[in-house]
Amino acid sequence: MESEDFEINLGNSFTDIRKSSQEDFIEFWDNQANSLTWFKHWDNTLNWNPPFAKWFEGGLINASYNTLDIHQKDKSSKIAIFWEGEDESQRTLSYSQLFSEVKKFSNILKSLGVKKGDRVTIYLPMIPEIIISMLGCARIGAIHTVVFSGFSSSSLKDRIEDSKSKIVITADGGFRKGKIIKLKDIVDDAVSEANSVEHVIVFERIKNGITLNEKDHLWSELMENASDDCDAEQLESTHPLYILYTSGTTGKPKGVLHGTGGYLTHLHSTYKWAFDIKDSDIYFCTADIGWVTGHSYVAYGPLLHGATQIMYEGAPDFPDISRMWNIIQKYNVTIFYTTPTALRMFMKFGDDIPNSFNLSTLRLLGTVGEPINPEVWKWYFNIIGKKHCPIIDTWWQTETGGMMISSLPGIESNILKPGSATKPIPGVSISVIDDDGNDVDSGTKGSLIIKNPWPGMLMTLWGDDEKYKNVYWSKFENMYYPGDYAIRDSDGYFWLLGRSDDVLKIAGHRIGTAELESSLVSNDNVAESAVCGIPDEIKGESIIAFVVLKDGVEYSNEKLNDILKDTVRNSVGAIAIPKEFYFVSKLPKTRSGKIMRRLLKAIANKEKIGDVSTLEDGAAVTEVQSAFEELQKSVNASDR
Repeated sequence: MESEDFEINLGNSFTDIRKSSQEDFIEFWDNQANSLTWFKHWDNTLNWNPPFAKWFEGGLINASYNTLDIHQKDKSSKIAIFWEGEDESQRTLSYSQLFSEVKKFSNILKSLGVKKGDRVTIYLPMIPEIIISMLGCARIGAIHTVVFSGFSSSSLKDRIEDSKSKIVITADGGFRKGKIIKLKDIVDDAVSEANSVEHVIVFERIKNGITLNEKDHLWSELMENASDDCDAEQLESTHPLYILYTSGTTGKPKGVLHGTGGYLTHLHSTYKWAFDIKDSDIYFCTADIGWVTGHSYVAYGPLLHGATQIMYEGAPDFPDISRMWNIIQKYNVTIFYTTPTALRMFMKFGDDIPNSFNLSTLRLLGTVGEPINPEVWKWYFNIIGKKHCPIIDTWWQTETGGMMISSLPGIESNILKPGSATKPIPGVSISVIDDDGNDVDSGTKGSLIIKNPWPGMLMTLWGDDEKYKNVYWSKFENMYYPGDYAIRDSDGYFWLLGRSDDVLKIAGHRIGTAELESSLVSNDNVAESAVCGIPDEIKGESIIAFVVLKDGVEYSNEKLNDILKDTVRNSVGAIAIPKEFYFVSKLPKTRSGKIMRRLLKAIANKEKIGDVSTLEDGAAVTEVQSAFEELQKSVNASDR
């Protein structure tokens, strides 16, 4: 853990928030919920029947109303969305325009037979219509399930069938790194085998000429004559808002089900606490709405506060590596929220590119998706934030709904420790425990757990209460187990060490992949790394590492091997030194920026690679395979 600390104070000091949350977390969240607009006040703040929580029982609310209707009096002309296409096309939507579009679309859904509780699958690129679709569903009580537009037809079909969606909303296509992704063709394949689908609505994004089937309707034609008079349904707080499917390396995707009142309370609070949102801010989160960050902190969180945000359609490095800095400069972005993976990619190309842009409007930076290693944290702080922007390093999950651990500049000044997500949000009790369920000493690695229910938590898994109980609540009685390892230091700061299922067992020692990868990236020559295990007759498993070097690094592979071995030896220990290093120019990643470690493991273990529909660049897999095979040839030759 790093000893170098930073403190940036935005002038906020609302210490009573933490104090009141510790005295009575139920009463605390009861007070926070009053920040939203309710049609009817709740009768019971929390009905906790472990592991099922019902927040604000008896209360009536609507997500669309809280993101749009409440702003029409004083923010109707304010820009809600600056949209930038990958092809540099642009659109702006004010709060009044977004309001009108959502009401029209709600009426369209009703005209197609959609009722409260029906499911609607949304398979769209990052265009404003994805938010319009979500809020249109929420307005009438339909349950939306957004499927990331990088998924294959079979993955889409599985999600449609599991949710039994009546409607699919898609586009003719979308852009990704200059290429056209023919989304309508993918939907046609999926819908041909999904009996529940009655209608498909198609937005013409690229206008490439499509064939309409009997179930198909053009978005533009439906919207042309639609009325923009549509009152928001008064829904129970516990009414499901959306299903979002999350999948691991194996098994059927899990349909995470989120409610309305509790989820909105969590988002309204955390968005304000973490981002210190002001009316003048321009907020930019790079997440695709197909993932939970896009749901919580693009589609809902900013709009609850009447914020102005940027939506960007394409890849963060297209047409070149400067695209994000160009957008920040162009729109005078003040708050930037992205992934450590993206930052490592930007960092690889040095400081000159971001330094050539005016990033002075930035006042706050954030990361999400995985732990950020200290070296990248410092680069982000020094080069992008120019040493004056707080960094919020947020830990949370699809299942938690919103942030659970983060520094919170909106309510307090924090000492920032590069690599630490800092402390839990108010109203949440988080600990690090051993396998017997006992709290461990500070500085000791253990399992991260959440001790009490929180408003943003998933209600269950869609159609599978038993799996919900077994996956999240069976390991430790009445405690939520997210599957992450962590350390809590003597100041109460949490350091996330990666997934418990991303653990290598080397000669009886358990070593986290995140810890190893962070060690490698701490070397000045390394931009990115990913490690995995391969069977070893003596040790059980041996470690191999795939490494992306920074531009301009010129060493022989043999010299680099020695340098990186020393790095790991000094920071983790000799037991963790990789057996082999593979130097590649890119790692296989999803379009959301996460390294697909299962592909690396499959290549290293000569197993079937499986579904790669979410892969950003298939050439990365080919390069990794070639590097692995080439090194294996040289190893075999030297053994002879």
